[in-house]
Amino acid sequence: MSPSQKALLQKLGPFFALLIVGVGLATLSPDFLTVGNLMNVMRQVSINALIAFGMTLVILLGGIDLSVGAILAVSSVLTAMFMKDGWDPMLCTALGIASGALMGLANGLVIAKGKVAPFIATLGMMTVLRGLSLVLSNGSPISGLDSDLFAMLGGGYVAGWVPVPVVWMLLAFAVFWFVLRKTVFGRHVYATGGNPEAARLSGVKTDRVQIGVYTLSGAMAAMAGVILTSRLNSAQPTAGTGYELDAIAAVVLGGTSLAGGRGWIFGTLVGALLIGVLNNGLNLLGVSSFYQQVIKGVVILLAVLIDRAGKK
Repeated sequence: MSPSQKALLQKLGPFFALLIVGVGLATLSPDFLTVGNLMNVMRQVSINALIAFGMTLVILLGGIDLSVGAILAVSSVLTAMFMKDGWDPMLCTALGIASGALMGLANGLVIAKGKVAPFIATLGMMTVLRGLSLVLSNGSPISGLDSDLFAMLGGGYVAGWVPVPVVWMLLAFAVFWFVLRKTVFGRHVYATGGNPEAARLSGVKTDRVQIGVYTLSGAMAAMAGVILTSRLNSAQPTAGTGYELDAIAAVVLGGTSLAGGRGWIFGTLVGALLIGVLNNGLNLLGVSSFYQQVIKGVVILLAVLIDRAGKK
C-alpha cells in the first residue's frame, strides 16, 4: 500500500468506525434507524459539532481551549438577559455570539501576546467565566423567553422534519471546510500548527493566526449556547459543563492530531456524529450511564493510540 493510500485510509478510519457502530446499533435496536430517532441524534450532535468546529482550528494550531463550555454559559446568560429586557431577538442572538467572540479574543491575546501556555490561559478563563455566569444570573436559571422567532433557532424545523440546529451545523461545516481548504488563513493555520517558527520565518503572522482562531472558537461556543438557550427556552448558568471535553473528543476521534498541523473538518463532523450515535445507541439499549462513560473513554483512548501509531 502506497503512503498516499495509507493516509487516505487513516483519514477515512473515523467514517468506517461510524458505519460499523451504526450497523451494529441498528442490528441490536430496531428503533435506532427510525427517522424520528435519527433526527433527534442530529439535533443533539449539532451543539457539540458547532463547538468542535472551532476546537478543530485550535487543535490544528497545537493548542487547546478549555473555556468553551464556560463561554457557552456566559453567552447563554447574556442572550437571555437581553431578551428579558425586551430587546429584539435577532439582536440578542448577534450580541450573544459577539460576546463569545470577545471572550475568545481575550484568550487569543493572552496566549499570543502574553506568551501563556494555551492550557493555563484557557483554564484560567474557564474559571473566571464560570464565576461570571453565576454572578450575572445570581446563580438562577433565566427562563420565560417569550419569542417564537427565537424559539425557532433551537426548536424549529425546516420542511417540517429537519431540525433547525442541524441546518446551522451543516452551514457551519461548509464555512469551516471552505476556510481551511480554500483560504490563505486556513493554510496559515496548518502552517502555524505544523511548525510555528518556520511559518513565522516564511512571513506568516502567527500571533494574528492564534488570535483569530481563538476568537472563532469563542464565537462557535457562543453560537452553540444561543441555540441551546433557544431549545430549552432557558439559560442555565451552569450550562456547558464538560462540553469542552466532548468537543476535544470529537476532534481527536475525527483524526486531528493533538500535536497540531494535521487534521480535517470532515473528520470532526464524523467524530461528533460518532459520539452522538454512541450516546443514543447505548441509551436505546438500556446501558447504564456509568458504563457509557467507560465506553466513551475507551473509544477516545483507542483513537489517540491509533493516531500515534499512524504518525509513527
